[in-house]
Amino acid sequence: MSLLSAKRLEKHYGHHIVLENLNFSVEQGEFVTLVGASGCGKTTFLKMLLGTQAISKGTLLLDGQPIPNEPGPDRGVVFQKYSVFPHLTVLGNVMMADELHSAKLLGKTFGATRRRAIENANARIDEVGLGHALHKYPHELSGGMQQRLAIAQALMMRPRILLLDEPFGALDPGIRQDMHALITRLWQEQQLTIFMITHDLKEAFALGTRLWVFDKTRHDPQAPNAYGATITYDLPLGQHTDEALSAQAFSQQLAERGVATHTQETLL
Repeated sequence: MSLLSAKRLEKHYGHHIVLENLNFSVEQGEFVTLVGASGCGKTTFLKMLLGTQAISKGTLLLDGQPIPNEPGPDRGVVFQKYSVFPHLTVLGNVMMADELHSAKLLGKTFGATRRRAIENANARIDEVGLGHALHKYPHELSGGMQQRLAIAQALMMRPRILLLDEPFGALDPGIRQDMHALITRLWQEQQLTIFMITHDLKEAFALGTRLWVFDKTRHDPQAPNAYGATITYDLPLGQHTDEALSAQAFSQQLAERGVATHTQETLL
């Protein structure tokens, strides 16, 4: 049985169709990179996986069962903007997930439960290389360090699925390379299944084992919201492929096959 699967999955907002006819099967341990034009529904798709957006039509299954319509500890998420609490230290930020899970009313644990939360948080912080910054606040951290903190938060509950929404888009190129190495190591060590949105085709080829292109295949100039985006390409990615050459060749292939110009320009 696949970890995740969808059949004729759609998402509508009233008469505005965002996504339509999504069909896929994803096995545990895959790293799926998502590319496509801004506004084509990639983030909406991640929110459906997270459980914060309900599906409109079709099926979306996790372990053969309808995916829960609320976030759970089995799914972690990291956004492009640093989703950390500015009033909490590094340790406090990472502990928060455990405390909210263990003490839903107070949001604060005590005694042995708190000691376990601190121990677990320290382990996650060490995994992302922030052990030296336990008691620093987010404003004292660089952009790369804040994103490491966000990743530690997402991993606190040991999720099976990690959702990444352009997590490295705001980082300098050198820092992005460090983050690529970090996320690859965590994916391998923790046997995560990852879905990552990116606008950098080279990044998509470098990190993923599978590439999805989201685009509209149907257009009506008189009703621009009548049709939604779907997965127009589903490509396996080789681990030893030269990602720069592959990205360039695929970009050219998109143009040759007439994929919508707005999508191809975004990918470039």
